[in-house]
Order: sequence, then C-alpha cells, then structure tokens
Amino acid sequence: MWSFGVRPTDTVFIGSFFSLYLGSWGALAGVEALGARAFPFGAGVPGQTERALDYIGIVRPTVFYGTPSYALHIARVARERGLEPAELGFRIMFFSGEPGAGIPATKRRIEETFGAICIDSGSMAEMTPWMANSECAERTGMHLWDDIVHTEVVDRDTREPLPGNGDGEGVPVYTHLERTSQPMIRLFSGDLTRVTSEPCPCGRTYRRLPEGIYGRVDDMLLVRGVNIYPHLIENALASIPGVGSEYRIVVERPEELDNLILEIESTDDGVAARVRDLVKSTAGVSPTVKVHPPNTLPSTEFKARRITDLRRQSG
Repeated sequence: MWSFGVRPTDTVFIGSFFSLYLGSWGALAGVEALGARAFPFGAGVPGQTERALDYIGIVRPTVFYGTPSYALHIARVARERGLEPAELGFRIMFFSGEPGAGIPATKRRIEETFGAICIDSGSMAEMTPWMANSECAERTGMHLWDDIVHTEVVDRDTREPLPGNGDGEGVPVYTHLERTSQPMIRLFSGDLTRVTSEPCPCGRTYRRLPEGIYGRVDDMLLVRGVNIYPHLIENALASIPGVGSEYRIVVERPEELDNLILEIESTDDGVAARVRDLVKSTAGVSPTVKVHPPNTLPSTEFKARRITDLRRQSG
C-alpha cells in the first residue's frame, strides 16, 4: 500500500465482503499495519451501495478498496443520485478479486470516472493476508514481492518453468516464505498472466506482471475452434463509448454450431454493430449482440460472474 501512495493520513474505504472472502481481511490488516484509518463497510447486501454513498459523503475516505466491477456499480448509483463519482474524493483506488484493474480499457474507465489512480493488486485467497502481487504508483503492472511469496510462472500446458530468463505468458505458481499456518508450496494458481523482468521506473527490482492477472486458464472458452479470452471482450467493450459497464457472455449450441452472445447495456441502438465488429477483430468470432436498456442487467455487487456456458448445462 505504501508503494502506491497510501499514507497514515489516509482513510481507506473497504467495499467488499467480510466473510470467507479473504481479500477484505488482507486489506484491513494492511491498513492497520500502515497506520491509516480503516472504514470497513462491506458489500453485497441489497441497498448497501446507497448507504455506502451516504457514509462516503460523511467520512470522506481518500482510498477505495474493492472489485473493479463494484467500483463501476458505485459510480452508476452515484450518477443516478445526481452525484459525479469524482466528487466522492478518492485519490487512490486499489482492487483485487477479479480481472479488470489490469485491463487497460477498464483501468482507464475507472481513472476517468473517479479522477483517481487505479491500482491492481492481490493474487489468490490461499496467499492472503499478504496481497503479495501489487502495482506501485507508476502503474506499470503488478510487482511480485518475492521475498514474502516466491512466484514462478510456468507453461500453462506442460507446467514447466518458462525457458530462458523466465519472461513470457504462463500461470503463476506460489510458495509461501513467511507463513507458518498452512503454508503453500508451489501452488498452481490457474491464473493467466505475463511476467517481465524489465526494470520499473519506481526503482524496485521485483519482476512485474505488466497486464496483471488478466484471466484464468479455465475461463478460456472454445467457440467454433477459436480460443476466446473474456478479458479481451471486456477490453473491447470498455473502449466503445456508450456501452455500460455491465455485460454478460453467453455461449450456446442450439444446433451444430456454437453461438457467442453478448448482452450489453446502452441507449444507442447502433452500438450493436460496432461491438460485433470490434469483438470479431479482437477475439476472432462474430458474436450476436443483444442491447438492453441501462440498469436492466443484474448489477454487480461484488465479484462479477459474467459467463454462462449453456453447452455445459445441456451436457
């Protein structure tokens, strides 16, 4: 947290579940260790976002923690109440729990919406409370804090270490170096990322994940013989003006061929063609685009669950 600018004078709003989801507890432990003020509010209960906006207006926190999708949901609710999200006063927003903060278009949307810097952090629940992957204030990708949790990046298929200096795309494998309660040894994360050992402008020598954790190996969809990565679709949608932050990806097989359906929100009837063309050029498959009015798709109160594979449900 210190590396991306949090100081003891800050108040940190923690907008995620305080339950078995450990990211919240890791953020709280970090805020307390740094000496800043913690505002552990939570998320997910109906009506809680509206109450969160009330309390944010009173307490005036300067730092936000949660999931990227929940931050964008707060922004939408704020605008429905006549508030501009930038008026909430956040200067730093850091995230974990789902891909998004490392996806360029989503990061840009968050920063432009709130007027704050967007920081990607976290790894997986088994590694908490360390949050041992995190961007610094330079925002050039998540550093791997290897003196706390050692990280290898292995080939997604062979599970062997990447050749040469270890740079390239693969799956992080984590080993605890300090944890004494249930330490993990070479835990295969299932996440998809790219690692580089190129220097960061901040001067730290930790290796970096320039695009953060941008997907999971098991999130990849095979549609008509093409590998579809949901993070590429999210990046495409976030770059198109007029498309809302909520969307759904549905894959079905009504007959012999797979059909990729994108459900989006927009008031622009002509946006479907732009979405279809951009996703086709980005992902390699032409989707069927269904446009819904704003605020009709289920709102994301916590972790976004955007993929429905009807082929699996039909066997």
